[in-house]
Amino acid sequence: MRSAYILLFLLLSAALGYAQPNYDASLISKDLLPYASAVIRNQEVTLEVKDLDNTLYHFKQAITVLNKNGDDIARIVIWHNKSNLLRNVKGVVYNEFGKPTAKFGEKDFKDENAANDYSLFEDSRVQYYTPSAGAYPYTIEYEYETKSKQSLNFDDWKPNYEDGLAVERASYTFTCKPDFKIRYKEVNMPTSASIGSTKEGLKTYTWQLNNLKAIRTEPYSPNPEQYLSSVKIAPQNFKYEGLAGSFSSWGELGKWTYDKLLASRRVLPVETVQRIKEITANITDPKAKAKKIYEFMQGKTRYISVQVGIGGYQPFLASEVDRLSYGDCKALVNYTQALLKAVDIESWYCVVQAGTRKVSMMNDFPSMDQGNHVILCLPFKNDTTFLECTSQKIPFGFLSDFTDDRTVLACTPEGGKLLHTPKYTSAINLQKRKAEFDIAQDGSLKGDIKTTFKGTQYDNVEEMIGEPPSEQIKMLQKEYTAISNLNIGKFDLKQEKGADPVTTETIQVNSREYASADGSKLYFYLNPLNRMQRAPRDVRNRSTQVYINRGYTDEDEIVYNLPEGYKTDKNLLDIAIEKPFGKFTAKTTLSGNKLIYKRRLEIVDGLYNKELYPELVEFYQQVVDADSYNVALVKTD
Repeated sequence: MRSAYILLFLLLSAALGYAQPNYDASLISKDLLPYASAVIRNQEVTLEVKDLDNTLYHFKQAITVLNKNGDDIARIVIWHNKSNLLRNVKGVVYNEFGKPTAKFGEKDFKDENAANDYSLFEDSRVQYYTPSAGAYPYTIEYEYETKSKQSLNFDDWKPNYEDGLAVERASYTFTCKPDFKIRYKEVNMPTSASIGSTKEGLKTYTWQLNNLKAIRTEPYSPNPEQYLSSVKIAPQNFKYEGLAGSFSSWGELGKWTYDKLLASRRVLPVETVQRIKEITANITDPKAKAKKIYEFMQGKTRYISVQVGIGGYQPFLASEVDRLSYGDCKALVNYTQALLKAVDIESWYCVVQAGTRKVSMMNDFPSMDQGNHVILCLPFKNDTTFLECTSQKIPFGFLSDFTDDRTVLACTPEGGKLLHTPKYTSAINLQKRKAEFDIAQDGSLKGDIKTTFKGTQYDNVEEMIGEPPSEQIKMLQKEYTAISNLNIGKFDLKQEKGADPVTTETIQVNSREYASADGSKLYFYLNPLNRMQRAPRDVRNRSTQVYINRGYTDEDEIVYNLPEGYKTDKNLLDIAIEKPFGKFTAKTTLSGNKLIYKRRLEIVDGLYNKELYPELVEFYQQVVDADSYNVALVKTD
């Protein structure tokens, strides 16, 4: 038995091609354990640019998982596409004492299409593997290589790529010929680059880290890129899918993108050009013309993920989109530009980092990898307008929370320009609700609710639009779960699709058991329509600043018509709070048999001092308590 174990040990060590280090978990320094769910024991990353169209990337890592929260951190995710070929994937699993228990290879990975609703890299694939040892702690050691036929994009080095991850040792070495010029940016790095050369005369840039402590996951933290460590590298001269170029500024990068990837791809069939001129013939205002063309594009096309193109960067020909009536984000933006060009309306192709979290292009560090989506800009004088071209529903000139309030790269004939998309403030992101309810002596309720949604809250009920009435009713019942035994009678959803769009929801409701009866008393929640359920958890000795990604305002007014002969039996709710990050008021008044409840919550986005976090927790807890206020009605003689 012992000889068999030794044989397994030797085979697993030989599989990785090097002597097995000691991964006994007890050897991890106690200084690295606070807040850590996993610890990188050793990470070695090398990237060598052999030529402008030949780059080799090698990744080797050993990571010890301390608890179940570390499983996701240790999950292996490898991106690849036709320009980045994956090879030599292999690994070993070790137990708590550093003894090998299993090995794995590329056959154990799942390989899936990495396309999504907005990604630029829609010809990418992803391989992933989630290791499991059955008991904690355990260690996985693995390595792989990618060979890339380009020198435009280099993966960022992120040694502590997650909260809860500590690092014992990590290094990154970038190797290139002496005449291959690069720019690099160190973000939150405790050490700087060491520049040297190899025996063969190649230039090297090396970063090393030791004993980097884990960062605790904290609610309302900024984007991880702002506090985790990373190194970004961008070339001066490059080649991508046979296309050569150079850049050291956003202007040059935008110019190369326009000239090499976009300029020749907007030719439309003569019939389509004529059609666009016909539908805009009686419109004189350029913006109104653009709106008509945008709505034509929405009605004609649909979004799909396209699995071709130069590394995900170059759009389909406009003529192909016109023929097929579909395209990805690049293709639909390019097609819309071509339609606008038919009536001499200028527009700019804009690369953006899309998502509900706002991430901007770095002003001081141009690189091709800072965007994952494309939108369109119409540079009207004193009225710059942005368009999202992948949705058949979104209004003209409205970006929602997907690409709002962030810096984007506009690719123009003159070169790249950094622009900022519109910001939807807390006042604009308004949800306003009015309701009037009759409460009967048996506790039943009936009445009407009218809600308007504006700004980014316009999308609050977007998923309901177009659904069958039966599905819409189910969605509404889930939304208003605080009204027990809710039945929905008439309801209506209307949308005003302007640049400042509004959705209006009108509902007729009833409930046979809304208020609970106890002798001569009736009890019910004062606020059944818009309740905050819980406050964020308290965090002592916070390390990151407080970040609120997006502000909003909710205004609610409910009028309760009380049953004859009833009155409230305790003091009415009356609370007002004002903090730098928000305001909250909730007040109840009694006028005859009408109990009137008014609530207003405003949250202001921004970056706040970490010392304010206890006040933020207390603020939200006061909102939760007020939203849970229970009214007691007592019957008078």
